Amino acid sequence: MIVEVAGVLASSKNVIAFTGAGISAESGVPTFRGKDGLWKKYRPEELATPEAFARDPKLVWEFYKWRIQKILQAKPNPAHYALVELERIGILKAVITQNVDDLHREAGTKNLIELHGNIFRVKCTSCDYREYLKETGRVNEILSQELPRCPKCNSLLRPDVVWFGEPLPEEALRKALRLAETADAVIVVGTSGIVYPAAYIPFIVKENGGTVIEVNVQESAITPIADFFCRGKAGEILPKIVEEVRRLLQ
Repeated sequence: MIVEVAGVLASSKNVIAFTGAGISAESGVPTFRGKDGLWKKYRPEELATPEAFARDPKLVWEFYKWRIQKILQAKPNPAHYALVELERIGILKAVITQNVDDLHREAGTKNLIELHGNIFRVKCTSCDYREYLKETGRVNEILSQELPRCPKCNSLLRPDVVWFGEPLPEEALRKALRLAETADAVIVVGTSGIVYPAAYIPFIVKENGGTVIEVNVQESAITPIADFFCRGKAGEILPKIVEEVRRLLQ
């Protein structure tokens, strides 16, 4: 199947990737819905809603600071780097991710669309202040504060991620939908395919005649529409696909 998938990719003009928590699980980042997922231990409404933050910002920040520390210990894995290589050789046009862990950017992905925000960005709850903490070098400073505050207006800062009940960032969603409509193939990696509207992406590709290639350790809500289902770890499968694509392009 790897040879067939590589053949499709090598002959495609507009390939996109759509990734979920599964691609980062191999880097040690806890997933939300898997066997040991975070939502088995925490209820989303207690930690990941605007109401939860209004009710107990300290608790919400404690949870996110714990997650940031977990993610800081993680490194991109071979699956992230395989997508970077596909982009470098001109096959992959963009990575659309539901992940907030920044690992695609760390790996070197250039055209990255983050549908659910980024855990290393913060935004003010009152004014328009936004900050990418890795860029400003303030990750540890924010982690050391009980309740981070806006340097512009002193209101509370919050993680710049999409919480339950919030809309996706308009610009990111618009770009993702446009890419899905014109894609002739999508590589779906490690997503449950149940979080909407993000999960529409592979379906849009399929509706427009594109090929759906899924790489996952288990079947998902995307599997019924997948033209190819590669069962296994993305960190093992994607590098093999890339190797085969390179061979075909020689």
